[in-house]
Amino acid sequence: MPTPEQMRAAVAAYVHKIHRAYVDQAMTFACAIRGRMALINAGPFTVAALGARNLHLLATIDSLGRIREPELAVEHAGGGVTWQVRFCDPAVLPSLALLNERDGPDFAQVRPALGVGTVLYHVVAQPGAGLSAHQASDVGTGLANGHSAAARDFETIRSRVRGREAHVGELSGAAVSGLPQAQALLAKAIATHDAGVLDACAAEPPDPDAIRSALLAGIGGRTQWTPP
Repeated sequence: MPTPEQMRAAVAAYVHKIHRAYVDQAMTFACAIRGRMALINAGPFTVAALGARNLHLLATIDSLGRIREPELAVEHAGGGVTWQVRFCDPAVLPSLALLNERDGPDFAQVRPALGVGTVLYHVVAQPGAGLSAHQASDVGTGLANGHSAAARDFETIRSRVRGREAHVGELSGAAVSGLPQAQALLAKAIATHDAGVLDACAAEPPDPDAIRSALLAGIGGRTQWTPP
């Protein structure tokens, strides 16, 4: 069995490989898109490594306060991205012991347990899945593709809803903060009479990707568009 020190080193290396793959993929996009991607644009951020039945990796721009015993942290940087990995287990964060992960990762309760308002990403390494370089590359590349797609979508929506650009800016911020109910309210304010948007917003809980896709479809998608 690896020692706690070896496990922490493996997790920190895994996060580093995720971010390296993210930056490598981001470099294939246009500068303007890259500049709006969550990890590139965030400045220094924190990755909380939360040990429950599963290992949760939650990246946030919120401050987690000063390090206190027995909590540990390591600083990392690479490709213009700077972050800190903070290691938390039930000894540091007792609410983690209350997570019910018998049937799978409990994504919904991790953010309230940590008390953060923004989530740049939240991924899970399940028992037996390992922390391989290949898996980290897949995760980082997937995150970059998802973040770049969201950046392109919000920019397209913003360019076609004249007079409601501020709403789209708030919608983009709510997406970064992981606030699906706020996204639903803002989407309805942007597209008041669009049936597809209203249906997506009525889901419980609202699916942010479905809301964004419905908004995008309602204003003509990413293809060449002319007003009616």
